Amino acid sequence: MDFINSIIRFSLKNQLYILLGAILLVFGGIYSSQKMDIDVFPDLTAPTVVIMTDSHGMASEEVERLVTFPIETAVNGATNVRRVRSASMYGYSFVWAEFNWGMDIFRARQIISEKMVTLNGTLPEGITPVLAPQSSVMGEILFVGLQADTTSMMELRTLADWVLKPAILATGGVSQVTIIGGDYKQYQILADPQRMDAYGVTLSELEAVGKSFSTNSVGGVVRDFGNEFALRGIARTTDLDELGATLVKMNNGKPIVVSDVAEVVIGSAVKMGHASQNASPAVILSISKQPNINTLNVTEKIEANLKEIQKSLPADVKVDTRIFRQADFIETSVNNVGRALLEGAVFVIIILFLFLNSFRTTVISVIAIPLSLLGTLVVLNLLGMDINTMTLGGMCIAIGSLVDDAIIDVENVYKRLRQNHRKPKEERQPVFDIVFEASKEIRSSILNATFIIMVAFIPLFFLSGMEGRMLKPLGIAYIISLFMSLIVAMTVTPLLCKKMLSGEEYLAKNEKESWITQKLSAGYFNSLAWVLNHKKAIVGSTLAVFVITIILFCTMGRSFLPEFNEGSAVISAVAKPGVSLEVNNELGNLMERELLKIPEVTGTARRTGRGELDEHSQATNSAEIDVQFTLKDRSREEVFNDMRKRLAGIPGIAATIGQPLGHRIDHMLSGTRANIAIKLFGTDLSRMFMMGNQIKSAISGIEGLVDIAVEQQTETPQLQIRANRSALSKYGISMESFHQFVELAFSGDKIADIYEGQRSFDLVLRFNKNYTENIESVKKALIDTGDGRKVPLEEVAEIVSAGGPNTISRENVQRKLVVSANTSGRDVGSIIKEIRETVDEKITLPEGYRIEYGGQFESAQSASRTLFTATLIAILV
Repeated sequence: MDFINSIIRFSLKNQLYILLGAILLVFGGIYSSQKMDIDVFPDLTAPTVVIMTDSHGMASEEVERLVTFPIETAVNGATNVRRVRSASMYGYSFVWAEFNWGMDIFRARQIISEKMVTLNGTLPEGITPVLAPQSSVMGEILFVGLQADTTSMMELRTLADWVLKPAILATGGVSQVTIIGGDYKQYQILADPQRMDAYGVTLSELEAVGKSFSTNSVGGVVRDFGNEFALRGIARTTDLDELGATLVKMNNGKPIVVSDVAEVVIGSAVKMGHASQNASPAVILSISKQPNINTLNVTEKIEANLKEIQKSLPADVKVDTRIFRQADFIETSVNNVGRALLEGAVFVIIILFLFLNSFRTTVISVIAIPLSLLGTLVVLNLLGMDINTMTLGGMCIAIGSLVDDAIIDVENVYKRLRQNHRKPKEERQPVFDIVFEASKEIRSSILNATFIIMVAFIPLFFLSGMEGRMLKPLGIAYIISLFMSLIVAMTVTPLLCKKMLSGEEYLAKNEKESWITQKLSAGYFNSLAWVLNHKKAIVGSTLAVFVITIILFCTMGRSFLPEFNEGSAVISAVAKPGVSLEVNNELGNLMERELLKIPEVTGTARRTGRGELDEHSQATNSAEIDVQFTLKDRSREEVFNDMRKRLAGIPGIAATIGQPLGHRIDHMLSGTRANIAIKLFGTDLSRMFMMGNQIKSAISGIEGLVDIAVEQQTETPQLQIRANRSALSKYGISMESFHQFVELAFSGDKIADIYEGQRSFDLVLRFNKNYTENIESVKKALIDTGDGRKVPLEEVAEIVSAGGPNTISRENVQRKLVVSANTSGRDVGSIIKEIRETVDEKITLPEGYRIEYGGQFESAQSASRTLFTATLIAILV
């Protein structure tokens, strides 16, 4: 205590230093508040590295076997990797390597990059995995929509690719921009196999000519008239007629040009996804920030950049940044908590004034609030923490406690000064001694009380995983706030008491306590006397209340996070596998039109399928709709139920409704976009899908369970071209030539780039769609033989209709199928308990199959167990 007493003595003797320190603390707190990042939550991002691989049109089974499995095997078990998830679909492989919390993302990417080196020579030729740009699910901060009245969708997409995207990426703090929608511009050579046969041109000859379309030549230097001239051969062009006039070969002395055997056109690439806004075609840009970047600042910069860019866009192009804007929720959340902080402070001031009945004592006590809070901001800034709902929440909880130390000190000093004033002048002690002794005598009690409160929050620091990252900042902010209030009570408060409460005239006017304090004191002493005379009743009732509290605690529902009103919804809709992108786009437009009929809905934006370089493994039968709404006469749950009712009337669609940030938290916790994920692991996809539907039927009657959906891992139609090796040998066609023909003729392949100024566009060679639009035309497609002739494909291969899985999901190198669901009107904990009981009772798992449960409840259960143990330890301490 000598050290504490020396601090009080120093504060009373060195008024200037203490006042200067308080002023510096105020300016430091204000500076820190301007410098610190502002976000909704603390950084909840689990370090995740996404490995994306373009598998050149392979079927899902081949992607899984030849691409995904080797990658999974390489990264599984790598240093600090806690979970590996994957999705294999037509032409693409996605692998998510999730690291332990706290792992440095740059180190994580380095580890994965080193593992990718070990894959050299193990993947099919021409297939190279790439790491997605460094970002996270929670890092998706802004969606930008583009629409136009007269500008074509191809031009709109080109503007997005070559004007908006580079400008946004140039904004500091942006990690990636993913674009979906519009017509992706391509130069296309559409070969006509019949005309090629007539002119004796092979597909490989046409491919070789196409590769020369975009080349120029270098001829060195010519010196003339004392100058040097760089000699260049210019053959590069964007003129379709000139491209079509390029020589392919000479046939009997007659030149055969490209236009003789093919059409050279500008067209749209094969679509991977569609986008719309308010049921009208659109191009949507999804913008993700880099880790540890201030969302509000980078959003403001992007929007300022877009305003400047829009001046150079065609007049009819509309740029909308309100589809999804994480900054809106951040600003609303922080403002709400800030308002609660202010309201709490005002309420404390009113209570203090009523009880102390003195303006001066109220001011001295209240000064502890801003000084403590500003000091807390300084420390949080030094610790590298953000301003978010958790840190502000910790300060909000501390508001009432911040003035405790100051009030006790002020009240005791005030009482001792009045007692000293009642004495004859010759017996009075110096004001310095009175203030010092009054502060000193209650300091031990204050320290004990403050440290006991701090200990009560220590259990939060035992939490790990996402729950720890969520709640630890609250505990840190609370403890720092209390500690700062303790420092203020030992320094500033005694000094102000000495200056403001020691005047003769003031003490003479304030001899008595306030009438509220007098009344309460009288009531307190009467109650205390009654309690002391009825010890058994008090002890018995206390034990009864304790037991009832324990019972209520054990029977209460469990949820990790409360529901937030984010002002928007995210609807994940899945159509039947095998449904074409165009049909699913029409279903999406129908859903949007239904949603726009709801009075509270102000706008919709939809993404069907996926965009290029998009790390979300969205199939063509999947869609996400962002719905903006403004609550009026109905609650959020009533609006959501209205959405469910309207979407249920659309056949062939399974919809799940959530909110943007909640949706992303769910995805980060369980890998699915719902509150609850029932994960079924096994080997046979058909059997797993059947069992998934059995689980869905079994749990569909559980109260509070909504949006139940089975992951659509089912067989979709395939057209298989089965090579006849004997026939291929007969015609001199190698297996390599056979595979090249199938890929090039039907899927198409990029063979060169065509440049328009600084912009480059793919040049793609494939058969004209007239020869690929149905099964019969595929059978009649002409393949080049070894001696230069052509034969129908059906003579060297069997073309049959078959089926295969649309998507194959895996987790920790095992096939997985998810039955997902949301909750409504009931806590997650009790629902999960009932689901477990129902599944155990009604579902019999074959050998080699197992079930795991995932979602927010995992974090809630983990947090409850840890907090219970840590709380017992804290009580003992």
